[in-house]
Amino acid sequence: MDARELLKLDMTAETTVVVRPELTVGHLVPGMPRVYATPMMILHMEIAAGAAISAALPKGFVSVGMEVNVRHLAATPIGQTVRAIARVIELDSKHILFAVEAWNEERKIGEGTHRRGIVNVAEFEKRFGVNENAAA
Repeated sequence: MDARELLKLDMTAETTVVVRPELTVGHLVPGMPRVYATPMMILHMEIAAGAAISAALPKGFVSVGMEVNVRHLAATPIGQTVRAIARVIELDSKHILFAVEAWNEERKIGEGTHRRGIVNVAEFEKRFGVNENAAA
């Protein structure tokens, strides 16, 4: 599947999240400050990137994260709202590159790039022996 046939440059989406205690580095790593954790910021950037292109993908296909190159620029305390924004900036036959940013209520808190690939869910699960109907 050629991503260039399905997607367009500048496709954009954003997500918002209110920083809760469980999204802080202090929740994940004892003794650390209770501010928005870098892995959570990256997750929200990835969610925005996936949302930017999901409607254009054929049924049974999803995008998956492959590469992250992000800087966390500023701390965000519990209670503030964070916006993560992703915009398609490059397409090749199998990969999509996004510019990603995150903003809290006061300033930009993160920026960078994120690359995603397109996969056929059924083929992917078969390849890795994943069966969502199996009992846990």
